[in-house]
Amino acid sequence: MAVTKVSLKNITVFDTLDLSFSGGIEVFLGVNGVGKTHVMKLLYSACQAADPKTSFSHKLVRCFWPDDHRIARLVRKRSAKERTGGEDLSAVVRVTARTGDGTNKVLTASFHDKTQRWNADVTGEDGWEKQLDGRRSIFIPAKEILSHSYNLNAAVAMNNVSFDDTYLDVIDAAKIAISPGRDSAVKKQLLDRLEMIVDGKVSFDPKRDEFYLRKGNTRLEFNLVAEGVRKIALLWQLAKNGVLMDGSVLFWDEPESNIDPVNIPVLADFLLELQRNGVQIFLSTHDYFLAKYLELERKPEDKIQYHSFYLDGPGGVRTETSRAFTLLEHNSIMETFVRLYEAEVDKEMRP
Repeated sequence: MAVTKVSLKNITVFDTLDLSFSGGIEVFLGVNGVGKTHVMKLLYSACQAADPKTSFSHKLVRCFWPDDHRIARLVRKRSAKERTGGEDLSAVVRVTARTGDGTNKVLTASFHDKTQRWNADVTGEDGWEKQLDGRRSIFIPAKEILSHSYNLNAAVAMNNVSFDDTYLDVIDAAKIAISPGRDSAVKKQLLDRLEMIVDGKVSFDPKRDEFYLRKGNTRLEFNLVAEGVRKIALLWQLAKNGVLMDGSVLFWDEPESNIDPVNIPVLADFLLELQRNGVQIFLSTHDYFLAKYLELERKPEDKIQYHSFYLDGPGGVRTETSRAFTLLEHNSIMETFVRLYEAEVDKEMRP
């Protein structure tokens, strides 16, 4: 499966949005508040709806976690300057995916500002499930979560704490190996690259419901491990458990967060190798080094696209897409580096 397109109307910060994807690595760039994570959650909810037990509209609510579980809260809120008195208060999410035989399947959810709970009008769900069932997807949030895994899912179910499904799903995926047994040569190579960073391997103790980092005969609680190392350790665990495999989809929000810059090249290389082995990847990043290393280390056959999200006055958020990071006209990361360089030059030129 490859997600090939998303079209939005009146969703969160978006008036309209149409993005097409390469099937490889999609890098989302832009300042805070322009909807990068929102798009990834919308796409992730659609991928999760490939499971017949999962409703697209309910998963949207579970991933965004709006007040009172009302999907109507996702309808775009317009400012006073934007209101004309006849604004359209309906919203549409449309996701297209291409199956292995080249068939396009479309999943659509429509709702409005009066829709109750998650009762959206969903179309295409039966065909989506039939063609895409068994395809795996996972969302890694910006905040590390495995160190808080103890009874978290049960606590959320009892309404004792509040976490959206991206956190709960990744904990479940980290606990259960779906491809036990000897690692393939490709998987072992990928795991070895991450072990260079974490200096160990992850283990899960089902009796304690806790994750640990093993270094030889030493077992360290996750809370005693640096957060950046824990994020890479989670990636190792997902790869080990078979979640990241040919045909699966990985969503990762700000992978650079808390990670030592010296490890960014290894991370970029790992992501490129995942893509070469059939994993579609969506990233949201503010990091120059990660975005640039992906561009520098790509091979001619690698599929990488950069999508810049930017504010455009009353029209809301707009996007620009390029196969090259440095060719984006709207590039907040590059603009910041240019300003820094100019400030350094100006300081050196002062008498």
